[in-house]
Amino acid sequence: MEKIKEAIEKAKGQQSTRPQMQRRLDSNNIFDKVVKDEEDELASIVYNETTSLKLNPAHLENNRIIAINKNNPLSSVFDSLRTQVLQKMEENNWSTIAIVSPTPESGKTVVAINLAISISQLPQKTSMLIDFDLRKPRVASYLGIKTKNSINELLSGDAELPDVMVNPGIPRFTVLPTNEPELKSSEILSSKKIERMIAEVKERYESRVVIIDLPPLLSTDDAMVILPLVDCALLVVGDGMNTESELEDAMRLLSKSNLLGVVLNRAEAEPQSYYYG
Repeated sequence: MEKIKEAIEKAKGQQSTRPQMQRRLDSNNIFDKVVKDEEDELASIVYNETTSLKLNPAHLENNRIIAINKNNPLSSVFDSLRTQVLQKMEENNWSTIAIVSPTPESGKTVVAINLAISISQLPQKTSMLIDFDLRKPRVASYLGIKTKNSINELLSGDAELPDVMVNPGIPRFTVLPTNEPELKSSEILSSKKIERMIAEVKERYESRVVIIDLPPLLSTDDAMVILPLVDCALLVVGDGMNTESELEDAMRLLSKSNLLGVVLNRAEAEPQSYYYG
């Protein structure tokens, strides 16, 4: 008799919890559907106002732009970097990140491009790469893209923001290239026009991560002008290229920024070419 009572009470308990469990299942199904709808929407983006181009795989390989090629074992290094960067950014609700280096030739532009491409490969993200190294712009040449309009024309008033945006044949990825070096770059980057531009691209899409390639920290004050407008920064250091004093100076300049970490750019041929810490 006791066993029968236990069975009845157990059955009653299951009945009382079933609606609650069903509600949880229904809630999970709704959440999954929302996520899938968002991913489908991002996957179906059509660049009507944006210039669309096709990239040359050989040119990309020659310039170490490898995140697009999953057959290259080094591409996984940038995927790992992407994961670490996005985890920290999402924890803080950040959407803009500056890529900087202490001195020239550290490989910051290569890291910026590969990171931007890797982020765009996530179905729930889009990425935008802005070349604000106005003294020595390299994003366009590394990607092998040539456009009539660039940030130069935007600054001169000969083009609007949509005219400058380029989709280089990679879904969910746009580039704002700079074609020619700009005189008085520090003054330009200090302008309200640049401040409004960063605010606009930052707030346009919730899914967008904006990666900004900036000039070396110790070569000019350009980077210091933009850093207060950006949520966080990533420091790229070339192995054996900087003195201890240069690294200390770079860290001092970044002391008021949200520094996510340091990428050590090492031997090109090894899978451990880039370290994040």
